[in-house]
Amino acid sequence: MRSINIALRRSAISSLEIVRKPTPRLLFRAIVLFVLFAAAFSPQAQEQATQSGKTSAGSKSEFIASGIEHIQITRGFKSEKEATGPWLINMLRIDLTNARLRMVHAMDEAVGLETVSSMATRYGALAAVNSGYFRTTGTYRGDSMGIEVLNGKLLSESNSVRAAAGLIEHDGRQELIFGHIRFAGQIIAGRMKHPIDGLNRPRGDNELIIFTPEFHRTTLTDPAGLELIVRHDRIVERRDLKGSSAIPADGYVISVAGTARQWALENLGVGTRVKLDLNWSPTETETAVFWKQAANIVGAGPQLIKNGRVEITNAAEAILPSFVSDGHPRTAIAKLKSGQILLVTVDGRQPAESIGMSLTMLADLLIEFSAVEAINLDGGGSTTMVIRNKLVNKPSDATGERPVSDAILVFPRP
Repeated sequence: MRSINIALRRSAISSLEIVRKPTPRLLFRAIVLFVLFAAAFSPQAQEQATQSGKTSAGSKSEFIASGIEHIQITRGFKSEKEATGPWLINMLRIDLTNARLRMVHAMDEAVGLETVSSMATRYGALAAVNSGYFRTTGTYRGDSMGIEVLNGKLLSESNSVRAAAGLIEHDGRQELIFGHIRFAGQIIAGRMKHPIDGLNRPRGDNELIIFTPEFHRTTLTDPAGLELIVRHDRIVERRDLKGSSAIPADGYVISVAGTARQWALENLGVGTRVKLDLNWSPTETETAVFWKQAANIVGAGPQLIKNGRVEITNAAEAILPSFVSDGHPRTAIAKLKSGQILLVTVDGRQPAESIGMSLTMLADLLIEFSAVEAINLDGGGSTTMVIRNKLVNKPSDATGERPVSDAILVFPRP
């Protein structure tokens, strides 16, 4: 225990020395970290932890396959002060030269829910975590609330240009990139153009939504709009005020309401040739060439780490400050200085076992493990890590593991 205390104190001290000329913000964070470490691992804290039957710190790790390491960490202890914890942290440290990742959606469609355990089992994955945000209720539950690209197919547009992770496959190797993705799309009919408001999601007032075969068998829409069935770039049917339409395997459906419906009635008839123009690109223009190679993308947010420094971009991503500052169960994905990938879950909302972390605490934890890029994934009751078809974390929902929209799967390489 004494060696653990010394190591943690050294870690806290080293965090003060990372920046030679600290800004007031960085200096404040370093002081807070040092105080928290000192409080949590002082002799008085150790005695209180011992009396309460809780271990103040500990970790264990094992390689579950070549290049795939599972690390489980316990820190802190229950007390009247949340600053003491406890925290239960699970990590998968992955070397992509010996392992590979795969991004999947529940039920293999753009809508629907499924547990991470089920997705891991269906695909035969060694390990898995939950990934992006999604609609939890209604007809469209399971629809991704952020950019999602699977196998080169765009399933969902970006949400408030939030942070995303992209997976590049090249010559049997994988690389993970991070950035902020924006979406732009339009329907073109001769000289006429109309912007696309979204893909594979509920249609709002005055919106033009595209439903692709990856979504579902039908559009699941209400009868309040007009739907145009497109096959081989030509409108073959126009269904007005009739509701859900079948989505052709060799085409798509244009679903419009309000002013968009009026435009379509005036410009898009049966037999009209149309072009579907869909584009996604990073706000970080210097990485655009790499994003063009990413056949799989999942969006969530906010960004946590950039260029090896804590940089939480919640304001730019239209995410409330309380989401950053409050303690919750968390899931994150990071790239380390070594080039390895880190998948992290932190349990929460369980005072006797793990109280959850703020995003600032989560970012500091990732920096401790040498993260150079990282984003936050969906958390709360969705936070899940599965290894060998077994839950290794404890989800916070009273009913246990929550069905989610998508997951990141981990496989050993042959």
